[in-house]
Amino acid sequence: MRRLLPLFLLAAATAAPAQVKSDWEREYEERLKNAEEQAVPPPALDRKRLVELQLTLAATPTEFRYYVDAGSLSVGADRIVRYVLVARSPGATDNVTFEGVRCASGEYRVYAVGRPDGSWGGRPSEWRPIKRDARLAQNALARRYFCPSRRAVETAQEGVHALRAGGHPLLGGAD
Repeated sequence: MRRLLPLFLLAAATAAPAQVKSDWEREYEERLKNAEEQAVPPPALDRKRLVELQLTLAATPTEFRYYVDAGSLSVGADRIVRYVLVARSPGATDNVTFEGVRCASGEYRVYAVGRPDGSWGGRPSEWRPIKRDARLAQNALARRYFCPSRRAVETAQEGVHALRAGGHPLLGGAD
């Protein structure tokens, strides 16, 4: 045991310290990720193409109903799945957003917010982690529809099929 102690101390002293990223490094890393992202203009919303999301039953169900405009769905070369999301309140007021999901990192971003006249406004948000909350549309979209095994669907048609089937076939429609 006495022979091992000096070896252990030597190994501990020569081990590389944990790398802590500076604020500049974190910001630069985020800029690099965003630089690889394609610029995609928000598509026009067509309410005739809305497909309702099947959210997992949660202990505290949401009063909102969520829909995706199936015709707005796209999968870019940057592997971001983009779509128009409609969140309908119990009073039938619609909140419309153009969003994207990065399947590999489990993040989403709001690119634009729909205005009552059908135009788009706002600035893109930062990428945010998708919370594992069964009441959130982004969680359902990533886990059940667009990101089987944390990989983006290959085509928009595959995503639309998953929406209409109530879940991606690789997941058996389950959460």
